[in-house]
Amino acid sequence: MPSDPVRQPSAAPSSVWVKICGVRDLATLRQVIAAGAQAVGLNFYAASPRSVTVDVARALSREAAGAIERVGLFVNHPVEWVLATARDCQLDTVQLHGDETVAEIAAVAREFPVIRAFRVGAAGLGPVADELARLDAAGVRLRGALVDAQVAGAYGGTGQRAPWEVLSTGWDRTHWPPLILAGGLTCENVAEAIAAVHPWGVDVAGGVESGKACKDPARVREFVARARGAGGQIGAR
Repeated sequence: MPSDPVRQPSAAPSSVWVKICGVRDLATLRQVIAAGAQAVGLNFYAASPRSVTVDVARALSREAAGAIERVGLFVNHPVEWVLATARDCQLDTVQLHGDETVAEIAAVAREFPVIRAFRVGAAGLGPVADELARLDAAGVRLRGALVDAQVAGAYGGTGQRAPWEVLSTGWDRTHWPPLILAGGLTCENVAEAIAAVHPWGVDVAGGVESGKACKDPARVREFVARARGAGGQIGAR
């Protein structure tokens, strides 16, 4: 359990929260921290090319301690394994990206702040609203709700764009958790995405890579700068 719990986000930051996901080595981690990102994602989903072992994650987490929020990404892992790994790696936040039940999410949320990932497609935000209502009834307060594109057979990392217009007009900013936008974000479109959707935060993996699972330091710096600049402009309105 982290000794210094991460503060819960406000509804309208003056600068957007930026997470760089899928970091696998110390050199890249240091570049992400230097770029000014607020969070780094450590992916424990073995089927992903961006996944890390617990040993690697532990070393990365030690390096990141006190410098950046450490988010662990899990997909349909047993709850006890999620909790044991989060404790072992001293994670600040757990991101649940699979088909976890409300009971499983609640069990994790009793010990760690939780970001819940949703994949939104043709059904719109109805399924999101239903699950958020069930979580609320269970007393779960999410740190954030991450929305990615819905792609059959995939849990994320596809590079497909989430439905910006649906999120812009349909997200209940009064009653729902802070919105973290993911899916197909790049240096070239992140400012446009923030202006269109007004998310609390943004999350990127492939959009700052020069090759599969290989982060490009220049693109990381550019993404963070453009995202934070766009978020600051929105907050100043």
